[in-house]
Amino acid sequence: MADEDEQGQAGQPTADQPDMGEAESAATTGSGDGETVDEDRALDQSAIDAMLGDTFSNSALREESGMERIIKAGFVAYERMPMLENVFDRLVRFLSSTLRGFTNDNVDITMEDMRSLRFGDYMSGVPTSSLFSVFRAEQWRNYGLVILDSDLSYAIVDILMGAIPGRGAKAVENRPHTALERALIEKLVVITLADLAEAFTPVGKVDLSFERLEVSSSLAVIARPSNAAIAAKFHIDMGDRSGNMEIVIPYATFEPVREKLAQQFMGENFGSDSIWENHLISEIMETSVTVSTVFESSSFPLSQILALKKGSVLHLPCKADAPHNVRMECDGTPLFEGTLGRLHNMQAVRIDQRLIPPEEDLTPELLASLGAIPAEHHMAGQEGLHHVSGK
Repeated sequence: MADEDEQGQAGQPTADQPDMGEAESAATTGSGDGETVDEDRALDQSAIDAMLGDTFSNSALREESGMERIIKAGFVAYERMPMLENVFDRLVRFLSSTLRGFTNDNVDITMEDMRSLRFGDYMSGVPTSSLFSVFRAEQWRNYGLVILDSDLSYAIVDILMGAIPGRGAKAVENRPHTALERALIEKLVVITLADLAEAFTPVGKVDLSFERLEVSSSLAVIARPSNAAIAAKFHIDMGDRSGNMEIVIPYATFEPVREKLAQQFMGENFGSDSIWENHLISEIMETSVTVSTVFESSSFPLSQILALKKGSVLHLPCKADAPHNVRMECDGTPLFEGTLGRLHNMQAVRIDQRLIPPEEDLTPELLASLGAIPAEHHMAGQEGLHHVSGK
């Protein structure tokens, strides 16, 4: 009896142990152990927000991140400008010498970074205590920015107002600049723009004029937020004081001199390699061409041409006993007219007239570049005989 009870209990599921069918249905509906597996595969709201950058958030201010930033980054393509690094190197040399005379102090300038980025991304990361100087490139008809951080602006004011060297840098004050301080800072910006214009001289003449000085980044917008820009950062040491200055120029400003800034070195001229041109000219002069000699030509009706078959004869107006005046052609283009004869038991043509454009219609530059021979050297004579295959 005990064995029968045990078999009956084994065949019937208990309340604590569901049968296999119920377990499978529970896994299918997401209950029991299946619920744990589905939770591992599913993404919660925080993971979705991190990937999409909280796109569907109702808040007015949100941070762009994840997929949204990746998608927006694909809309701007930056072009390398190797010559711009040389321009900024020249600016470092010029401005170091100019500021030594301007501050009557030892000045050391180093370029820390130059990068390409969106104009809106750069402006959103600038400290609020910075000063924004808007300047205009007259010949390029566009604008740029010279940005001074608070350390540099207060340092230049202290030095120009007679601060004693060696006393240490004055603590940065969180207050608006006075009219006198703004005038001193404006003078520094004007000096910087003059040296920057001088640094651009090998690329092209440009006059950089100071427009205005702003304390808010929202008032210094000179391009759309999605436009590309170049930002160069300079660190300036003046004795025991130092600060940073950044020059931000949109790519659209460089458009008139974009080709020159894209050069690898100063004076590079694309498409004007003299060695390659001379090699190409020499190879062209040695190229073999087929010159055809046309004895006579005549017009025939199309019906007669279509009726031609093996053994048909076409009669051309050519006399056997008269000198044959022929025309020399190359790929259907008439070149010369001459007389057919014999030289050293070979057929030859003496050139009597030149049909290609005369020498006076060709410019001297073209003749010199191609190494053309004067027309009189092609005239009639025994020395002008050319061996050709007659047709």
